[in-house]
Amino acid sequence: MLRQALLALSAGERVQRLAFSPLARGVVERHVPGDVAAVVDGLTRRGLLVSAEHLGGEVTDRAQAERAVGDHLALLDLLPAGAEASVSLTALGLRLSEELALDNAAVVCQAAESRGVTVTLEAAEHDAVRGLYGVHATLRKEHPDVGVVVHAHLPGAEERCERLDGARVRLSKGGHPAPGALTAPADVDRSYARCLRTLMAGGAYPMVATHDPRLLRIAGTLAVLHGREPSGFEYQLRHGLRTDEQERLAEQGAQVRVRVPCGPGWYVQLTRRLADRPRDLALVARALLSRGRPPVARARPARP
Repeated sequence: MLRQALLALSAGERVQRLAFSPLARGVVERHVPGDVAAVVDGLTRRGLLVSAEHLGGEVTDRAQAERAVGDHLALLDLLPAGAEASVSLTALGLRLSEELALDNAAVVCQAAESRGVTVTLEAAEHDAVRGLYGVHATLRKEHPDVGVVVHAHLPGAEERCERLDGARVRLSKGGHPAPGALTAPADVDRSYARCLRTLMAGGAYPMVATHDPRLLRIAGTLAVLHGREPSGFEYQLRHGLRTDEQERLAEQGAQVRVRVPCGPGWYVQLTRRLADRPRDLALVARALLSRGRPPVARARPARP
């Protein structure tokens, strides 16, 4: 019922008008900033890494896909060397044609490389996953640093992590409904831990994308057990959420990358993601209701 309610909110016109109102904008910008360049600069000055994601939604024709490429190229201009751009292949036309998505993603990857920025590909819906890994495998031949997302709730996630040996892999819990997908939170957590073990023991570069305190501790423990240096993996947390944890991990010498969403599609994307991961509502609620601003740590040199 909660998922259905959130999905209804994502399509509700009156609620969307409220979300975009000046009254709500100040709250929203703590999580989806209007001035991306300023936020990126602030995070970098604090010694945190950055991942930016343009939320434009799925496209329905080639012209929209071309505009999406332009939006991603414009976003790259705002990012410093060492940053990451997170790219949804459905925004680049994956549902229209895998070849189209590949061509468009190659343009973004080429531009990103010239700026010293890495690209990580994603596609949340289960019926787009096959195309996601097909495009990723092809792109890696010319762009070996291109990363990809693995959703721990999907069947075969651990085996997928094994096959991605040597790649940059962002491990997410996931949540979109899919045939055979895990739904019980405890089962998803166990799958996530197994995937973590596989990634930390292998030759991949793990990107630990979770706010779950237990899984963050497990990731750190596995890194030590398998002799991973701090530069051999990273934590990825969302902008505006768990800022205390971001600072704590960074103070311990870990690489912490803050994922910054931007673009016109933020409202629908946010509510749909909360529908898939209802437990994240608690994190969002605490952050939105907090009257204090996120703590500002003392300046640290930015990591390469």
